[in-house]
Amino acid sequence: MDGIKRLFSGMHAASTGLSAERMRIDVIARNIANAQTTRTPGGGPFRRQVVYFEPLLQRQADGSQITAGVQVSGLGEDYSTPFERIYDPSHPDADGEGFVSMPNVNATREMADLISAVRAYEANLSVQESFLQMAERALRLAQ
Repeated sequence: MDGIKRLFSGMHAASTGLSAERMRIDVIARNIANAQTTRTPGGGPFRRQVVYFEPLLQRQADGSQITAGVQVSGLGEDYSTPFERIYDPSHPDADGEGFVSMPNVNATREMADLISAVRAYEANLSVQESFLQMAERALRLAQ
C-alpha cells in the first residue's frame, strides 16, 4: 500500500499546485478588474490582493515530514505599494484638494504575475498528464 501512495504522490503534488495557481489566477483577475475602483464598501480605493502559499507537509512512518505539495495559506492585501494620487477635481471621490486616490494595482505587474501563474498551472497540468501516460503504460505492461 505504501508503494501505491508513493506512486500517486507526484499526481497529488501536481493537483495541489493546480488548485493553488487557480486561486492565484482568480485573485490577479480580481485585481485587474478593480484597477479603477476608487470606492469600496470598506471605504477608500481598492487595495491589491496577494495570495500566500506554503508547503503542504506530510508525516512519514518514521516521524519525518516531507513536502507533499503546496497550499494557499492566506489571502492578504498589499500595504507596501502606495495608492497613486491623481488630480481630477471633477471625480466624485476627489478630496478637498481635487486629488483622487487610485488603487495600488499596476496592470503591467499583474500581467507579469498572470503569465507566471498560468505557466505554473500549465506545468502542473503537464505533470499530471505525464503521470497518466506512465500509469497507462504500466497497466498495459502488467497485462
